[in-house]
Amino acid sequence: MSFKPTKGHDNRLSDPVNLRKNRPNRLIGEKSPYLLQHAYNPVDWRPWGVEAFERARQEDKPILLSIGYSTCHWCHVMEKESFEDDEVAEIMNRVFVSIKVDREERPDIDHTYMTVCQIMTGGGGWPLNIVMTADRKPFFAGTYFPKNSRHGRIGLIELSERIEHLWLNDRAQIDDATEKIVTALNVPAPRGVSGALDLEVLRTAFQQLSQRFDPKYGGFGEAPKFPTPHNILFLLRYWKRSGDERSLQMVTKTLDQMRLGGIFDHVGFGFHRYSTDAQWLTPHFEKMLYDQAMLALAYTEAYQATSKISYKKTAEEIFDYVLRDLTSPEGAFYSAEDADSEGEEGKFYLWTLDEIRGALPDTEANLVERAFNVFSMGNFKEETTQSLTGRNILHLKRPLEQLNGQLGFSENQIQEIWESARKRLLQIREKRVHPHKDDKILTDWNGLMIAALSKASRVFGNKAYAVAAGKAANFIITSMCDTDGRLLRRYRLGEAGLSAHVDDYSFLVWGLLELYETTFEPQYLKIAVDLNKDFVQRFWDKEQGGFFFTANDSEKLLVRQKEIYDGATPSGNSVAAMNLIKLSRITGSTELDSMASDIGKAFSGPLTQFPSAYTQFLLFLDFLLGPSFEVVVVGPKGSTETENILSHLNASYIPNKVVVFKPCGEEDSDIISIASYTKDFGMVNQRATVYVCGNYTCESPTNDPEKMLSMLRTN
Repeated sequence: MSFKPTKGHDNRLSDPVNLRKNRPNRLIGEKSPYLLQHAYNPVDWRPWGVEAFERARQEDKPILLSIGYSTCHWCHVMEKESFEDDEVAEIMNRVFVSIKVDREERPDIDHTYMTVCQIMTGGGGWPLNIVMTADRKPFFAGTYFPKNSRHGRIGLIELSERIEHLWLNDRAQIDDATEKIVTALNVPAPRGVSGALDLEVLRTAFQQLSQRFDPKYGGFGEAPKFPTPHNILFLLRYWKRSGDERSLQMVTKTLDQMRLGGIFDHVGFGFHRYSTDAQWLTPHFEKMLYDQAMLALAYTEAYQATSKISYKKTAEEIFDYVLRDLTSPEGAFYSAEDADSEGEEGKFYLWTLDEIRGALPDTEANLVERAFNVFSMGNFKEETTQSLTGRNILHLKRPLEQLNGQLGFSENQIQEIWESARKRLLQIREKRVHPHKDDKILTDWNGLMIAALSKASRVFGNKAYAVAAGKAANFIITSMCDTDGRLLRRYRLGEAGLSAHVDDYSFLVWGLLELYETTFEPQYLKIAVDLNKDFVQRFWDKEQGGFFFTANDSEKLLVRQKEIYDGATPSGNSVAAMNLIKLSRITGSTELDSMASDIGKAFSGPLTQFPSAYTQFLLFLDFLLGPSFEVVVVGPKGSTETENILSHLNASYIPNKVVVFKPCGEEDSDIISIASYTKDFGMVNQRATVYVCGNYTCESPTNDPEKMLSMLRTN
């Protein structure tokens, strides 16, 4: 097997130094781009599996488990400094059986051992490095290790020597440490009291977010600052419920400042992972599919709520980036783009003043220089010395349209000049060496993007987004299931594999529900119902409620976890709770309604203590507490009257509803088979008709879109 670099891209799989120096190790047969990045390391890496654990037993060695992902900057730093180093490799190969894991392929392993690291060190992150026994019991944990000890951080060489001495001379200390960690892992989470989740939880979450809100730059907390779009989605709903303008102000300030800052790629669009400072200026430059999806949802809903055109434009620009750079030939979506190119973080995205002046006509160059804060000294600092490099992160301090007085052009002229300059800069940038692209297709992250595209399609009236969402959904349904129809997690190089986890099922069902409400194609709703049944059968905790992270027949790890914390991505349980309540309202299933409530009961302890850590779950709670609505539209599909009703629905910010469409005639049998209660719903006055129900009661049907909206009005 050989690898050829993709033209114009930084491709670590075929680094000529590595190819010249080393034969491939046991990672060479893997599909993961992250594992393949390490396939020519002199470290004798093995993939996670029976062979590695048996080798450790036979040779009586500890295991060094190293977990990361292909676009992780510090993973690259540690690889270059340590894992590509012959001296480090020699001692690692002597002391350990070394295992590499891609956290994006195996989040079950990552979650388990990240919890270990947090218990042992009080923190975590990637690269994640665990030392453990052959029976997978950990006794040491850490993140980045340099080759040699410095700045109070132990080096990998010294660490390996210490582990070797301990392993050979004091096995009893290791056994004691492993038992303590395993015991701590298996302490059950406290179960909350039924009925504890009420409106006060929503108010508390709002107050906690208010306390952490940065009134100057938006966002929550201090540097590093993450976008956390689920906070935005919750605050929009809280504003809708309470009318509290402070909630909406936190939303608009955060979305405005992120769009102005360097965390947004003004030339090629899309958002970088997070900001290293409070101002959203200097990003960590990697781009993740899940960030694009969740942020697009946040900007789309904010546009619905405020009608602010810049939010619509930002969401559209995110989709422009994803459809241009992260879309596979099959129509599914790739995972990420790296922060680094040519060994430097951010190099692909930065500009010197001379580059700007050399690339653009004077008028355009002057506008970019002044509007986007480009200086000869630059604003990007070298990572270790923090000295200015002469390179610039393009960013705005005010919206472009507000600079007309300062720049001497009208708003329209500024936009035209900038768009011409942006396209030219993008053409030039495309000729640079691109960051590495992680081209694996993950079911869960694709589910998020399907949801985002579907919602934007109906809100913006852009059918192309629904087409893109449908292509991705169809690919996963047809190409990412095994012969028994069971959902799989990863697709790459023509092969699907790895067992799906809670996020894969819940995020894909979410995407299918959004796609159904956009296209009203019944097959998407039917597949969502069927997938959810399989999900419940394999993942549901019958004793305590909630969904386990892994299926009941998955590989047994140290502990079978259940996640509710909404971190970089929402938790599977948070999304599953919303899916269950929506499916219950669509299908009329009281069993699904009860299961949704049981998820809340299972996690009510932590949810009531610090609810702002679970804002995606609070979207479900807001729906559950109501008012929420079931809307059934009956009429000829595609008719002017039907489309008028749907356009009124889609233009209005009414997050807590489900919409079912029943077409006229023989086509209605598909939806009746899923939602049997619609059997007797028909058109009134032979016109497209809307039925609105809420709080277990139904209003009189209407043909009038405005009357429909009055029924759905909650404040």
